[in-house]
Parts: sequence; C-alpha cells; structure tokens
Amino acid sequence: MIKISHLVKNYGNFTAVDDISFEVAKGEVLGFLGPNGAGKSTTMNMLTGYLSSTSGSIKIGGVDILDDPLNAKRLIGYLPEQPPLYPDMTVEEYLSFAYDLKNCKLNKEKHLREICEVVKITDVYKRMLKNLSKGYKQRVGIAQALVGNPPVIIFDEPTIGLDPKQIIEIRNLIRTLGKEHTVILSTHILQEVQAVCDRIVIINKGKIVANELTENISRAVENTRRFNVKISGPQRDVLAMLRNLPGICYAEVLAARDGDAYTYMIESEVGIDVRKKLFWALAERKWPLIGMEALGMSIEDIFIAVVDKTAPEGVQRPKKKSRYEGVRAAEEKEVAAGIVEKTVKDQENASYDEESSDSAYYEDHSIKEDTFASEDKTEEKK
Repeated sequence: MIKISHLVKNYGNFTAVDDISFEVAKGEVLGFLGPNGAGKSTTMNMLTGYLSSTSGSIKIGGVDILDDPLNAKRLIGYLPEQPPLYPDMTVEEYLSFAYDLKNCKLNKEKHLREICEVVKITDVYKRMLKNLSKGYKQRVGIAQALVGNPPVIIFDEPTIGLDPKQIIEIRNLIRTLGKEHTVILSTHILQEVQAVCDRIVIINKGKIVANELTENISRAVENTRRFNVKISGPQRDVLAMLRNLPGICYAEVLAARDGDAYTYMIESEVGIDVRKKLFWALAERKWPLIGMEALGMSIEDIFIAVVDKTAPEGVQRPKKKSRYEGVRAAEEKEVAAGIVEKTVKDQENASYDEESSDSAYYEDHSIKEDTFASEDKTEEKK
C-alpha cells in the first residue's frame, strides 16, 4: 500500500534522510521509531506530501506523492503531533469542515456520527474545541484523520495527553483500524509499539537501521537464558550444585548478600528451561529459594542497543557498572547486532533485485531496439 524507494532529503550540505527504502502492506500496522534528530519527522512530512524529497519516490496505493499529490493525499488520514484544531469551532463544525475539505462523498451526518462513536467524543460533539481537555482535543484530531475513511492512516504521537484508560482505548482503536487500513504509528512510547504494531522500523542518522517483525523482537526480548537467583544456603555448596545441575552451563556468585542468602547468576543451555529443575533440586536440599529474576531485556533496551550500534564512533552510552548489567548489555548488543545485520542484508538484496529488474528491462528493450534497427536496414536494402 505504501512504497518508499531510495528516499533522500538534503538541507544544503546536511542529509536528513539518507537513501531509505521500505514498504507497508495493506492491513499492516507499522511502528516508525527513531531518536530525536534521526530523520523521522522529515520522513513523515515527505510521506504526507508536506515536504518534497531531494530524490527517491513515495507511492501511496500506487500513486506517486510528487507526480499526483492531490490523489495521493486523498488516500491519507493524518494526525500530526499537534492536532490542527480551530479553537473557536465546535467539534461538529470542525469535523464538518474537515469533511468538506476532503470532498468526502459519504453520508455526512451518518459518517461523522460513526467516527465520533469510534473515538468516543459523542458527548462533546456540540462543545467548542477551546473548552475541551487535552485528551479530548487529541481524540478530535484522531477523528479528523478518519474522515473520508482513508485507506492509509498516519498517527504521530496519538496518545500524548491521554490518561491510562484513554491510552488503552486508542491502542484498541489502532488495532481495529489495522484490520482494514494501513497504519503508520510514530511514537516514543515503545510499549505502545510492542502492543499494537505488526512491524517496527527504526531510523537513525537518516538511515534505516532496523526493519523487523514485532513478534521476532518480542521473542528475542523474552527468550532469556540468564537468571538472577537468591538462595538461602551455604554459598560454596549452593554454587557447586548450580554448576553441576543438568541444563545449567554457567553459574557464579554475585556480591549481593541478604543474611544467609546469596545472589547467583546462572545461564542455561540453549533451548532448556532450568527453572523447575532448580526448584526441585533446592527443595530436596532444603535450601529456600528467596527470589528469581530473568535477566531479560525490554524493547527499550533493544531500541537503545540498535541506536548505539549504529551511532558514530565515540558516541556511546555510559558503561554498565555491575556484572549483572554487563551480562545484560552483552545480550542487548548481540540481539541488536543481529537485527542491524539482517536489515542491512535485506536492503542490499532489495537494491540488487531492483538493479536486476532494471537491467532486465533495459536489456530487453535494447534487444527490441536492435531488432527494429535491423528490420529498418533490411527494408532500406529492399
């Protein structure tokens, strides 16, 4: 539904967006992420036709945003970070204005009422926008993006200013919209991306550094093999038991101590869950298990690790202090490296496929031209 090919945006000598390419399928919810200054907002502005690109192309439903901007924009519903509201209008007047502006052909009253029910602003339909809370203003902004039932919906920070209950409602709305629409969600709330998006694209320093299915990233986050366990018992004996327990490939005692309980860091073998074995082994020896914590990662950790991986030399996060944090940082780097390497390979393969396609096209046409040329010469001889 959306195809971005070799998109570049220069401001003088500064390259804000540097040859990025990705696609978004119909019915897909894409999370578009990046740190401040990464080129995310510039890409969004080009995607909506607000800015023109230096080179490259953006196609919405097969329509080029530069060649035919009017028809391309008809396919887009857009909620910017600051909703474009007119404070002296009522909600009804504003949505009616958006309806007319988009030259919508649907039954006006019925269509606007349905949108209001979806975003839950029916109870403020007759109120002036300047008298609404920030949360309600955000909902009205979402409503105007839905006017005309566009096949592509772009949300830039849609849950800013909403309370937890409203955030959940908007997340559910985005999931529902994703069943029939193509949705791009740009946000700094990474749990939101993990909750609603099918795929995640991360941009940094103007380049795509990650393009991965959310379920694959979630699997990497949750698939931990390292645990922090606090066990009450003789340290030397406990450590020896941990190192000899089938399924555990590494164990060490950490500095943390709580009475007669010590904290140990253990690592299991690939594909083995040692938690039940550990519980029964400790119960058999009557060593109480005080606590267990997976040394897993969050999606924030993955995001930061990917950004760090692609940052210029010398720009890095402060080093982890504890051994526990060092182990976790190593795992973050490992996952981030895999994501970045896969993204680079995918982009190289995509570029190769395009070049092959172009070469085949020109080769085919050059053959035809040669054929026509030889036919012309034959005719001349005759």
